[in-house]
Order: sequence, then structure tokens, then C-alpha cells
Amino acid sequence: MSLPTHFTLNTGAKIPAVGLGTWQSKPGEVRKAVAYALKDGYRHIDAALIYGNEVEVGQGIVDSGVPRKDIFLTSKLWNTDHPNVAEGLEKSLKSLGVDYLDLYLIHWPVRLVPNESHPLLPVNPDGTRAVDRAWNMSETWRQMEEVYKIGKVKAIGVANWSIPYLEDLEKSWTVVPAVNQVELHPLLPQHELRAWCHQRGILLEAYSPLGSTGAPIAADEAIQAMAAKYNVSPAAILISYHINRGDVVLPKSVSEGRITSNHKELVSLEQADLDVLNGLAAQGKAKRINTPLWGFDLGFADWYGPVKSV
Repeated sequence: MSLPTHFTLNTGAKIPAVGLGTWQSKPGEVRKAVAYALKDGYRHIDAALIYGNEVEVGQGIVDSGVPRKDIFLTSKLWNTDHPNVAEGLEKSLKSLGVDYLDLYLIHWPVRLVPNESHPLLPVNPDGTRAVDRAWNMSETWRQMEEVYKIGKVKAIGVANWSIPYLEDLEKSWTVVPAVNQVELHPLLPQHELRAWCHQRGILLEAYSPLGSTGAPIAADEAIQAMAAKYNVSPAAILISYHINRGDVVLPKSVSEGRITSNHKELVSLEQADLDVLNGLAAQGKAKRINTPLWGFDLGFADWYGPVKSV
């Protein structure tokens, strides 16, 4: 059975199942990576203002020669821009050199208050993050709905949102988020969150599918054994896992060889193997890689209990 190349958003739009992640891609590398990926057949690029490389992402798109209309392009509203979504969006559009986005996400359910300490990651005098705990996320979403309705973005969604935050947002939304982009891999399968989102037509996107830099999850013995069984790399198993589950996956690389293999070395997994991967976290292997110190609990939990940060 062949794997799907696209999934359908609740807007009716098609989103490529594999996208190129650009988080932690260094200046001087990301432009080449984006251009190569698009020439190699990718049609989905995931970007964000906080990554600090959207200008180069835009240059890579131009270098590729692939028409803008053929590319599914995502960016994200940063935490300091919650009070004015339109301004935050314009920053990314200008940097990327485009006049619309296919998907725009609220990067975190956290508002940071800008001050002189840092333009994007402001801190209080005591060194803690300058978080506005009283900010109402429904106001951010109301503005997201506005930029969606005027066509500046073709779909809107969230990133790093847990069930409690989504339940609160659900009370006021008039447009259901198309996507929730979260850390997702066999050691953090987010079963409960995934079920909640799918019941409402919200597609999950997996970032850090290999466990972030260095692909630490690939060393797991169960994943190594599965790679040997299918005669592919451990990375191919980890990326294929998400597409087999019906989720978008966003592997990041600046290596041409890995960029190619990340979207061409994919396999259809037997249900028994998918069950094994879905059950790894419950065996005491649960692990969260990305846990920014916002100074409060974002509400993530799963049926296997608390996860370890690394």
C-alpha cells in the first residue's frame, strides 16, 4: 500500500504530507536547503519568525524556480505579537517575500511583553521571561480569524497547544484551527491530544520527528530493529510513522542527502509495527525534547503520565 502524499485540511485545501522544517537551520545553510528541497520535489516549507531565517527561506524559494502557487508555505505568529496579529504577519510576509501564506500558526499559547531586554525573548529584571499571564488567547485567535477572512492566509492554526488551552479556545472560536503543530514522535505520541484534535477536524503536524538535532530517538533498539526489517534507515521509520498515522511530518535538515531521503525513503508500516511504535512511550521511554521555560505548565500530559525533558 502506498503512503498518501497529501492530507486534506478542514478548509478543503491539500497539504503535502512531508514538509521541510527550518528550525535551527543556520544562516548561509537554510537558503541552499530550501532551494534544493524544492528542486528535489518538496512542496511544503515550514518557517517561523522566531527562527530568524525567513529572509533566507524566501531567497531559497526564489532560487528554486518553483512557482509560489505550487508551494505550501507556513509561518508562525511569535509571542510578542499577540496584541497585533496583522503586524506580526506582515513581518513574515515581508521577510519571505510573499503576499500570502498557506498556513499561519500561533506559535505558543504564551504572550511575551516586549521590553528593552530583547526584541523577541524579553525578560523581567529577575531574569524570568516577561510573560503576560492575564492575556486572553481568544483575542489572539479573533485576530487570526480576521487575517484568514481577508485572504492574507489560506488557513490558520496553532502550535504547541495542549488540550486545556484548546478547550478554552473552543468556547469562542468561529473558525476551527486547521492544524496543531506539536513535538511528536514514538517517545511522545500524544495519543490523547491527537484524538481530541481529530474529533474536531484539526490535523496534527509533527516537529522534531527524529528527536531534534542528532536524531537521538533513532538509537532506540526497537526503531533500529524495525529499520533492519524494512531495510531502511531509522530516520525513515520515524518519518514514515507519522504519515502512516495520518499526520503531517516536518523533518529538518540542511544536508542534501538527508533532505532527499527524508521524503523519498518512506515505507508503509504493518499495523503490528505501528502498534509497537505507538506503545514505546508506555514502556517508560516517554521523553519530551522541547520544553521552553515560560515559567508555567503548558498543560501537556498523556495517558502514560509525565514525560522527561532532555
